[in-house]
Amino acid sequence: ELSMARRFGADEECLLAVQINLANTYSNLGRLEEAQQLERDVYNGSLRLSGEEDEDTLTAANNYARSLTELKRFEEARALLRKTMPVARRVLG
Repeated sequence: ELSMARRFGADEECLLAVQINLANTYSNLGRLEEAQQLERDVYNGSLRLSGEEDEDTLTAANNYARSLTELKRFEEARALLRKTMPVARRVLG
């Protein structure tokens, strides 16, 4: 689905949505490394496309941190959450 969307020239927001769905599918199948890589790509893409104060970017950061936690990469997850929590408090209240 992702390669097909790219071939047909889907915009970046559409590609991020496809990547989110694929990451969720990989996670549900227990393919946690692949899911984590896609979550990272979604977070970085959202950050680049919408900035750090966008709600979708904050959601992507949370999902990426969750995927790191599932892989027991706690320090990386903690560092990401420490970076995004102040932004989330400011933006979401």
